[in-house]
Amino acid sequence: MTALALLRESETSVVTSGVCYEIVGAPGAHGPPVIAVLGGISASRHVTSSASDPRSGWWEEVVGEGCAIDTTSFRVLSIDYLAQANGGVPVTTEDQAHALATALDELGIDRVHAVVGASYGGMVALAFGAAFPDRADRLVVISAAHESDPMATALRHLQRRVVELGSAVGRERDGLAIARGIAMTSYLTPRYFEERLAEDGRDDVGAIEDRIGRYLKTHGERFADQWTSTRYNSLSLSLDLHSVRPEEITVPTTLIAISSDRLVPIAQSRELASRLGGPSQLIELDSSLGHDAFLGDWQRVAPFINALLTAERRVWP
Repeated sequence: MTALALLRESETSVVTSGVCYEIVGAPGAHGPPVIAVLGGISASRHVTSSASDPRSGWWEEVVGEGCAIDTTSFRVLSIDYLAQANGGVPVTTEDQAHALATALDELGIDRVHAVVGASYGGMVALAFGAAFPDRADRLVVISAAHESDPMATALRHLQRRVVELGSAVGRERDGLAIARGIAMTSYLTPRYFEERLAEDGRDDVGAIEDRIGRYLKTHGERFADQWTSTRYNSLSLSLDLHSVRPEEITVPTTLIAISSDRLVPIAQSRELASRLGGPSQLIELDSSLGHDAFLGDWQRVAPFINALLTAERRVWP
């Protein structure tokens, strides 16, 4: 099937040139503009449900008919992240940016209306802007910066050691589940966990253990059922290796930052905004979900995404 034929279908999922991608939305080879949407390391190419794949996507509330990223007005493209470069070389956000460019090439798309990236996907969006400045009209970067915060790097290092220890003693799944549980404590905020305990007495140790411990265990085990230690450690390390020079990014960029984000401190987002080489703006929001606000507190984030995508091109403050 040719790239042109692919574009004439409303939903397409393809594995080609080593890149797995999916494009959904209004059909037409030269019709609605394309938006690339990229999420965290656990995200996949399946962003939203469609006629060909009715399963819920990882950003179902934000992408779809009538949503902030409206698939009746845009075509939405996403990819599965590469987990390991050839020869065991660590995969980088630049590698992921090139994978996105490969998918665009296969589809015959020269330029996208926007790259919308959150968390790891925001890092990839910045890498794409640096490597391919002529292939995107704008970047929308959510909860991501130009480099990993040292404390986030330290925490992920320990998570990888937990995974390695689990694998070494024949308990890979347990290692993954615990590492993911630790990660959840950094995605969220103290206020979020305080709210989970609000109905219990502080002296009720059993209730505290059950309400928080069960939450972390459930999410960890759900994650471990779908991942391998190799993939987890590869993408975790990729987060730590991420580095772009903001001055080299000339694509108009909007940063959406969460003031309570513990993985990407607000000061880091402010620094990035001040150093970007092209037009930029920074939107600061607050949420008890911290880094994960783009997923769990999407009602607060989505209106800004919609406004940015539907605004006139190159209209910046």
